[in-house]
Amino acid sequence: MEHLSLSSSLQNEIQTDNSGLPEKKIGGQGLRKKIVTKGISWQTPFPGDEVEVHFNGYIEGGASLESSRDKEVPFKFKLGQGEVIKGWDEGVATMKNGERAIFTVPPNLAYGEAGSPPLIPPNATLVFDIEMLSWISIRDLTGDGGILKKMIMEGEGWATPRDGDEVLVKYEARLETGMLVSKSEEGVEFHIGDGYLCPALSRGVKTMRKGEKAELAVKLSYGFIQKGNLAPDIESNIPPDSSLTIQLELVSWRSVTAVTDDKKVLKKIVKAGEGFDRPTEGSHVKVTYVGKLGDGTVFDRKGTDGEPFEFITSEEQVNEGLDMAIMTMKKGERATVTVDAEFLHGHDISGKLPANSLLHYEVELLDFIKEKPFWKMDTREKFEASERKKLDGNVLFKAGKFWRASKKYDKATKYIEFDHSFTDEEMCLAKSLRLSCHLNNAACKLRSGEYLEASRLCTKVLDLDPLNVKALFRRSQAYLKTSELEKAEADIKKALAIDPNNREVKLEYMELKEKQRKYDKYQAELFSTMVSKMS
Repeated sequence: MEHLSLSSSLQNEIQTDNSGLPEKKIGGQGLRKKIVTKGISWQTPFPGDEVEVHFNGYIEGGASLESSRDKEVPFKFKLGQGEVIKGWDEGVATMKNGERAIFTVPPNLAYGEAGSPPLIPPNATLVFDIEMLSWISIRDLTGDGGILKKMIMEGEGWATPRDGDEVLVKYEARLETGMLVSKSEEGVEFHIGDGYLCPALSRGVKTMRKGEKAELAVKLSYGFIQKGNLAPDIESNIPPDSSLTIQLELVSWRSVTAVTDDKKVLKKIVKAGEGFDRPTEGSHVKVTYVGKLGDGTVFDRKGTDGEPFEFITSEEQVNEGLDMAIMTMKKGERATVTVDAEFLHGHDISGKLPANSLLHYEVELLDFIKEKPFWKMDTREKFEASERKKLDGNVLFKAGKFWRASKKYDKATKYIEFDHSFTDEEMCLAKSLRLSCHLNNAACKLRSGEYLEASRLCTKVLDLDPLNVKALFRRSQAYLKTSELEKAEADIKKALAIDPNNREVKLEYMELKEKQRKYDKYQAELFSTMVSKMS
C-alpha cells in the first residue's frame, strides 16, 4: 500500500468523526473499531473474497497517508491473503456492505518495529477511515485450491442443489490460453454427480443458488473433460496439463429425492408444495396421476382436478413405489416419480414389460387428511386401531412383504404403548397385543436379514414374558445368524426345558450343534496351521 500525502484538513475530519463514537476491540491484539455509518446487510466478507473499499488514513500524531477518495478510484484487494497489513485483514473482515468505520491499528498489526521508511516511523499506530463498498465472494471449494469460485451475481433465496438433483445451467469453459473448450448454447440439463463435462461443474453447481452467476478457476485434477462431451478436433488439441476457467450460471433445478435406499423409487419436484406437513401411513389422500412407460405409452391414469382419485396410503390401493413417493409430498406439490417395474409385481401389465423397465408417473397431491393420532384416541379406538394394524401386518407377512408388515406391527404397538390410563383388564389385553406384535415383527426382521433388530424385539418379549418359547426360539435363530453360538445355545436349552417336545426348537438345536462342530473343526485346523508355521 502506498503512502501518499493527505491534506491536514482531511486528517482533522477523521479525528472529528472519531469523537463521541463508541469503540470496540477487534480480536486480542489491540485493534480498535468505531462505526461511523452502519451497514445495510448482516453479511460480512470471508477470507479470499475480493473486497472494494474507499479509505483514507494518518499516523497517530503524525503525517497523513494514502487516500482512495482523493483518487476517486476504489481500492480492491483479496481479504486474508496478506495483500494488506494485518490490521486491515482483521478489521475489514468485520464490516458489512455500506458500513463506514474508523480503525486504530497498533504497530504489531501494521508495520511493526521496522516501520516503512521514509513516511511511517518504527512502532507507529495508524488510523484509517474505511468504507465497505462491495465484495465478490471467492471460495476454495476443495480446500486445496483445486476449484476456486468467484461469485459474479447473487442468486435467489437460500437453497442450493444436492447430489442427484436435475439442474439447468449455462456455461462456457476455456483453457488458460483463452481457447474455447465447451459451451452451452441455450442451456443444458444434467444430474449432479453424473460426471457431465468435468468434476468441477457438479462441485460448483452444488454451492449455487437459483439465478446465481459465478466463475470457476479449475486446476487440472478437477478439470478433466469427460470424453464424448467435446468435438474430436477440440478434444485432440487440449494439452494434458491444462487448467480451465468456467463461466457458470445456475438457471434452475429440480430436487430429486431417493424415496427408497436402493434408489428404485426417485421423486423429482416439478412444483413445490405448501407448508411442511406430509401424508403418513393411513392418510386419506386426493391425487391426480398419469403413469407412462419409457416410450411414453400411458398405462394408468387416475383422477382429475374436479374429481381427484382418493385412496388410503399403505393399503396397497396403488403401486407400492408410487404410494411411498406420495407420502413424501406436500399439499399442492407436483412431481415426476420414477419407479422400478418390480413394484408392479402382480399387476396385469407387469408380465408385458421388459426386464429393468422404469415407470414414470406425473403426480399432483391435491389434499390429504392424516389418520387420527393415537394421543387423540380414547381407549376403545386405540385397541381397535392396534388390532386392525396387526391384522394388516399378518396379511402382508403371508404375501411375503416383510418390510411393510414390520411397519404395521410397529404402528400397532404404538397405539397401546402408553397404558397408564388402562384398567387392569385392558393392561392385560395390551400386554398380549404387544407380545404378539413384537414376535411377528421379529419374524419379519429374520426374513429380511435384520438379525440384530430381531434379537432386540425378542428381548422385549422376554422382558414381559421370560418363559415365552417363541421369543427364545426366534432370538436363538438371530444369534445363530450372527454366529453368537453360546447365546443361541443358552436360548435353545431354556426353550427345550420349558417345552421339551417342540419340534422346531429341536431342529434348531441340531443346526446349532452342526455349526458348533464346523466351528470347532475350523479352530483346530487354524491352531494346527499356526503350530506348523512356528515349528
